[in-house]
Amino acid sequence: MPRSSPSLKVIRPAPAGPRPPAGGGDDALTTTRRIVDAVSAAIVERRLMPGTKLAEQRIADIFKVSRTIVRQALNQLSRDRLVALEPGRGAFVRQPSAEEARQVFEARAMIEAGLVKRLCEGLTDVQLARLRAHLADEATAIARTDVPGRTRLLADFHVLLARLLGNEVLAELLGDLLSRSSLVSLMMQSAHSAEASHAEHVAIVDALARRDSRAAARLMSGHLGNVERNLRLHPRTGDLAEVLQPPPAPKKKRA
Repeated sequence: MPRSSPSLKVIRPAPAGPRPPAGGGDDALTTTRRIVDAVSAAIVERRLMPGTKLAEQRIADIFKVSRTIVRQALNQLSRDRLVALEPGRGAFVRQPSAEEARQVFEARAMIEAGLVKRLCEGLTDVQLARLRAHLADEATAIARTDVPGRTRLLADFHVLLARLLGNEVLAELLGDLLSRSSLVSLMMQSAHSAEASHAEHVAIVDALARRDSRAAARLMSGHLGNVERNLRLHPRTGDLAEVLQPPPAPKKKRA
């Protein structure tokens, strides 16, 4: 995704290791990236749950590629800490421990409270309008029960704050933490909790609009604390062909 793009797409961590070998050429690299992005999106949007087995041949059939290409993608996902590779058993969506979950949200709370304080110092009217537009997109996704869409948008909100601050390193770090947050959630977000998260996002933006840094930091800490407290362990599995396909585009209304 180009960094200059005004719209956020799939949140995923920046590659933590080297790119796949170039022996397969640019096409192999592109296909590997497509698999990595599809699996990452499915995890972030909670269509692929922790513990799900990622069978190489099944993924190869879905994307019509060789198992070598799939193996490269799984190795990249392992470096991104989204997939666990177990000798003799294969690849699985990682299952973080309760302690890792606590550490992930502790890190987010420390980072994001400081982020909104800093953003209050120089938030422009144009940036505020962009946040309001994002909140409108969240509300629309929640109203039409677009579960993958609302989950992605609710996560994108936090990365958008970092991008508005102009700190791409921070945005990538939050992308990593948000991917891991999706793993530790281990459940589909209920409509009620999605609505609660959206309302808390609205309150945070209202505080930013007032340039009230203390309130913004307090609301952000409270929001992340609520998300962490609402976590429940409900692992489930799904068919790979179904969850790795992008959701259909919403139908356009006739004029």
